[in-house]
Amino acid sequence: MATAGVPHSYFPFSLFLLLLSSTLSSSFSASATATAEKEGKPRSLHSEILRDEAVARLNELGKVSDAVGYLERTFMSPASVRAGILIREWMEDAGLRTWVDSMGNLHGRVEGRNASAQALLIGSHMDTVVDAGIFDGSLGIISAISALKVLESNGKLGELKRPVEVIAFSDEEGVRFQSTFLGSAAVAGILPVTALNISDKSGETVQDVLTGNSIEITEGSLLEMKYDPASVWGYVELHIEQGPVLEWIGLPLAVVKGIAGQTRLKVTVRGSQGHAGTVPMSMRRDPMAAAAELIVLLESLCKRPREFLLDCGNCNEYTLESLSTSLVCTVGEISTWPSASNVIPGQVTFTVDLRAIDDVGREAVVYEISNQIYKICDRRSVSCIIERKHDANAVICDQELSTRLQSAAYTAVHRMMGEIHEEVPVLMSGAGHDAMAISHLTKVGMLFVRCRGGISHSPEEHVLDDDVWVAGIALLSFLESHM
Repeated sequence: MATAGVPHSYFPFSLFLLLLSSTLSSSFSASATATAEKEGKPRSLHSEILRDEAVARLNELGKVSDAVGYLERTFMSPASVRAGILIREWMEDAGLRTWVDSMGNLHGRVEGRNASAQALLIGSHMDTVVDAGIFDGSLGIISAISALKVLESNGKLGELKRPVEVIAFSDEEGVRFQSTFLGSAAVAGILPVTALNISDKSGETVQDVLTGNSIEITEGSLLEMKYDPASVWGYVELHIEQGPVLEWIGLPLAVVKGIAGQTRLKVTVRGSQGHAGTVPMSMRRDPMAAAAELIVLLESLCKRPREFLLDCGNCNEYTLESLSTSLVCTVGEISTWPSASNVIPGQVTFTVDLRAIDDVGREAVVYEISNQIYKICDRRSVSCIIERKHDANAVICDQELSTRLQSAAYTAVHRMMGEIHEEVPVLMSGAGHDAMAISHLTKVGMLFVRCRGGISHSPEEHVLDDDVWVAGIALLSFLESHM
């Protein structure tokens, strides 16, 4: 077990909303900059580090890719190694001691006044999806480094009352090995040793890839990577929202209440394959038509869960209300066999991604969906198989950390805009984050940063320069509360 810090070897209304949100976003950016400049604050708000340099570094990191023409950086790929070198230079520029651990995570740490005190961890991931945007993951890393650089440039880095450690996790997206949170799960001590033997499409294992990058890892050293919970005070992650709410309400920051639990199902529907022109409609056992009905049912249930869960014995009012506001369901993949235009399919397979902040409610929805699927398949004389492929419980963010982050976010927006009357919003995250893994180690808190159109996992992903700035101010304010 490792001690933290010790290195180890739509029409008109939707169009109106879009225009409104763009106006609000632009309005905030313009008014924030104008307010800051009017009051002579750019220097006092460290715009040269928290905005100008941070944005330049985001753009520079966004050019480090394994692909030509689009951004792709996967676990321990050549581009990821180059990105790590850059980030390490920036960490050291901020006065941090750096090292790379046995899973390729990059750490930068300052001990503060009391090196033996419990450490504050701040992190996010440096890997990307395929054809990615430049802010997902990277913003959280660079904003943290920038905030610490401000303290270092002011001669206050050593005044922190506890150690602060920034971690750039090597893998969160899971693109290369189809196994998310390789980096943060190792630090949290929940990554099974069998993960070292997972293979990518080329046949290389996680262990092979690490060894190829001069990182020797064994089952023993993986187990020893786990941080001692007694050495960690808490974990904070700043991340783009990856949704449209902040843009819609016209504010740059939000506190995260929790991260939704997730269930992934694979549904296989089998019927009778036949000729498209010779089998009468009344005699067909068509799995495609059955699958279509199932998918529409799924949409109805997830839009109106109360109507379907009237007889749910485990569902109290809190659960039902939580489902009404947080439940989302997606069919992201569908395939047919033999997939020919003149053949009634013999088999249809589709996936279901189901997320909710309440785990009891999520289980109730899975149970009800399964019952409804079997009933429809029975009525249509087709067979159905439901496989659970993935489950992750919801994570509720720590109240103390969330209160501190909300105060820091309010301070940041106030410093940029002057007097404000809105409260910093509290949102749920439907996307998974490294905080989910680290929650097995310590208490966690998160801040969301507005992104244009709510678009992420796309080159269209964008964060305003002034929103990068206000995010940096919020982290700086949070760090100053630890002095």
